[in-house]
Amino acid sequence: MKIAVLISGGVDSAVVVHRLKEEGHDLHLFYIRIGLDNGEGDCSAEEDIEMCRFIAKKYGCPFDVVSLHEEYWDNVMEYALRTVRQGLTPNPDIMCNKMIKFGYFEQRWGHEFDKTATGHYATTDTVGNRVYLATAVDPVKDQTDFLARISYEQLSHLIFPIGDMPKAKVRETAIAVKMPNAFRKDSQGICFLGKINYNDFIKRHLGIKKGPVIQLETGRKLGEHNGFWFHTIGQRKGLGLSGGPWYVVKKNIHDNVVYVSQGYDTEKQYGKTLHLAEMHFISGNPWADGCDRVNITFKNRHMPEFLPATLSHVSDDEYVIESQNRVQGIAPGQFAVIYDAASHLCYGSGIITGQNIIL
Repeated sequence: MKIAVLISGGVDSAVVVHRLKEEGHDLHLFYIRIGLDNGEGDCSAEEDIEMCRFIAKKYGCPFDVVSLHEEYWDNVMEYALRTVRQGLTPNPDIMCNKMIKFGYFEQRWGHEFDKTATGHYATTDTVGNRVYLATAVDPVKDQTDFLARISYEQLSHLIFPIGDMPKAKVRETAIAVKMPNAFRKDSQGICFLGKINYNDFIKRHLGIKKGPVIQLETGRKLGEHNGFWFHTIGQRKGLGLSGGPWYVVKKNIHDNVVYVSQGYDTEKQYGKTLHLAEMHFISGNPWADGCDRVNITFKNRHMPEFLPATLSHVSDDEYVIESQNRVQGIAPGQFAVIYDAASHLCYGSGIITGQNIIL
């Protein structure tokens, strides 16, 4: 097959190239470049690009650097800033996959190939005549939650060659074939923000607006924050308060107030009910004949655990998750990702709504 491979300079996408080349496929490697939000180039990308060129040369593959700078800032970061301004918690990685990697890239370059391959830790499975996104062998590295807004058309064109490999095996493979990045650390940045500090990015675009930090139970002022947009429900670090731990449990957007509660096990940071809007099913609604307390598992953040629950369709655009376990930090704006009861098939996601944001 002719396959477009999205390569980042990291070890995962390098092993993707190795595996596909071993299988005899015709590969063309692509690096998607995004500049900084001031319009300048991101010099931190140069090392990544050089690594990609080395891998392309090693395997005899054509390689192109393609720019989606304007598309990224006009779509993904516009979404992130708009969501933060509303006091909600965005997930730029999810939207980047949907709109940039498998959106604009596919429209302009990827569609010319039989498939597009990435280094995501995910798999696919076929049920009946439908392809479903499915979880990776390595539950710690599973990235299906970052793919939970892609379309069926996008999924049908994707392959995930390392989804059946534990991360340790990926490293071993890279070492065995003498990849130059075999020991390179995994990227921890937010999608293409890379080395840009997230709070610095928010400060540059939304500024600082001092407001009180209030203990929810007592109404006592504990300190000040620089703007509600720097804080998310369930947050513990970065509050600058003594005598903790303290968790953000509520925000008043109108009055710029952040409410906190004290203690590792404070009930205020937990809940069992998640209300969802804008539900998206990647391969179609598996409960098209009715969704009344069906058994599922779900994630409300990137984590290795799948939480058992039931899912109900309560109105035209509202679904409700009732978790069997307490859920920490239910943050409106975030995505709840829906899986089957066996935590194998990823059905899609909905956007969490809630009462702990006061407009």
